[in-house]
Amino acid sequence: MEHLDWISVDDLDVAVRIWHPDAPRTLVAWHGLARHGGDFAELAHRLGPKWRVLAPDTPGRGLSTWSSRPEQDYTYAAYARVARALLDHFALGRVSWLGTSMGGLLGLRLAAEPATADRIERLVLNDIGPELAPDGLAELGDYFSRPHEFSSFRDLEEELRHHYAGFGIEDDDSWRRLALESARRLPDGRWSFHYDPRIVAQFVHDTPRDLWADWAALASPVMVIRGASSPLLAASTLGRMAETRPHLVTLEAAGCGHAPYLDRASQVEPIRRFLGCPTYASTPS
Repeated sequence: MEHLDWISVDDLDVAVRIWHPDAPRTLVAWHGLARHGGDFAELAHRLGPKWRVLAPDTPGRGLSTWSSRPEQDYTYAAYARVARALLDHFALGRVSWLGTSMGGLLGLRLAAEPATADRIERLVLNDIGPELAPDGLAELGDYFSRPHEFSSFRDLEEELRHHYAGFGIEDDDSWRRLALESARRLPDGRWSFHYDPRIVAQFVHDTPRDLWADWAALASPVMVIRGASSPLLAASTLGRMAETRPHLVTLEAAGCGHAPYLDRASQVEPIRRFLGCPTYASTPS
């Protein structure tokens, strides 16, 4: 991260991590449910100085405010308000969007809704789609509904390595760095993760949405990355997505589950090509 900016939405301060702030092109990168914008550091490094990467910490995560109204502020409708505020703050008329898991579903929503569709130039979905495997989704909800507290930092790191094995991270230094950026010291001296445990409110209070209708409404070019052993985005779902969009660009990330960490050339170079290729004419199916 080269710079940190803040936007205010209602009474929440939202941190926005920025790499290459003077670059001529911009990519908004939005993290998954219990992560933060720092996850995109290696992606930004590999994309290089021609791309400004804006990676917000969703409220309740990282450096952003924890909400006193989780049932209102930890929902996709609230996240969409934050996203619109982000686009306005940085005066982004049209922008490329990359979203991992939750961040991908948020991008899908913005790219499908008439009020914001014209603002999403290209959309990259990282291990997410309009249909989620029920077992994988249930496992995710169960994991984050339970408190995670540890007597030592080492215990926290071991748990993080286990739970996020699907990231496909290959070296100890990267795991240690991820743990340091994910840890929070509790008042009693124990350790926990950086996020507000109440972020699971979205599983209870969010309004169900027809994601296949959103998928059908897309007019922007789309790329979908799938972890080869993803428990959330089934290969059959990706096949159905491709059937309805003949120009869909896909990438299967070997050695990854949910979700590829986008930290190596084999994952980032295809993204670079997708972001840089000429726009084609596309109409909603």
